[in-house]
Amino acid sequence: MSTQQGKIALITGGSRGLGKEMAINIAAKGNDVLLTYNSKKEEAEAVVASIEKQGRKAVTLQLDVSDTKSFAAFAEAVKQTLKQKWNRNNFDFLVNNAGFGIYAPFVQTTEEQFDQVVNVQFKGTFFLTQTLLPLIVNGGRIINISTGLTRFSHPGNSAYGAAMGAKEVLTRYLAVELGERGIVVNTVAPGAIATDFEGGVVRDNKEVNQWVASQIALGRVGQPEDIGGAVAALLSEETRWVNGQRIEVSGGMNL
Repeated sequence: MSTQQGKIALITGGSRGLGKEMAINIAAKGNDVLLTYNSKKEEAEAVVASIEKQGRKAVTLQLDVSDTKSFAAFAEAVKQTLKQKWNRNNFDFLVNNAGFGIYAPFVQTTEEQFDQVVNVQFKGTFFLTQTLLPLIVNGGRIINISTGLTRFSHPGNSAYGAAMGAKEVLTRYLAVELGERGIVVNTVAPGAIATDFEGGVVRDNKEVNQWVASQIALGRVGQPEDIGGAVAALLSEETRWVNGQRIEVSGGMNL
């Protein structure tokens, strides 16, 4: 039996792509899941159904991570859901996954694009974590999802990579400031993954897929389950002493 029986993970952006695989893999390790979606309610409900087939509990709630003014009401909804579904007033794991990317050369990046990506990837993560912190158990875990593009630089990703870099610095500060509560905080940085991210270019464009694979030591593009499994493993009891770290899950890209 899993050592994680009965623990609850809240995953933002859990309706599709990497978030979906995180939710399914975390549930497979014996945890329950509360996942959020922005607009894809039916897809989120399908993930819930998949998790319930595993014999775990799951719930979905709507959340726009760019709308910080909605966070207090969201936290209240989380609190009510925890009480109704689990008869608890807290949860164990927070995975800040929700986000999107923009592709634009530095000289063409607009202030609106910049604000959009920063509001979701950095500001949203900062204040959502702050708002939910009273609901996270002492000894809990937080994982912030970043990107390989904070270590290596590809043209067209300056705003996205910089916002993610800020999230990685935030991870280290959270690890220090939340240490007194025993809360472990890490970054997971995926490499190029075959999802619908940025229009599915890595997944659907054969030339891009082959070029990306040529940059990876293991010779293939990453799949969503590669990331989902890594996140689930990082929430296990065996990784309790890994804290404040950036863990890249890229198959060895641009080494």
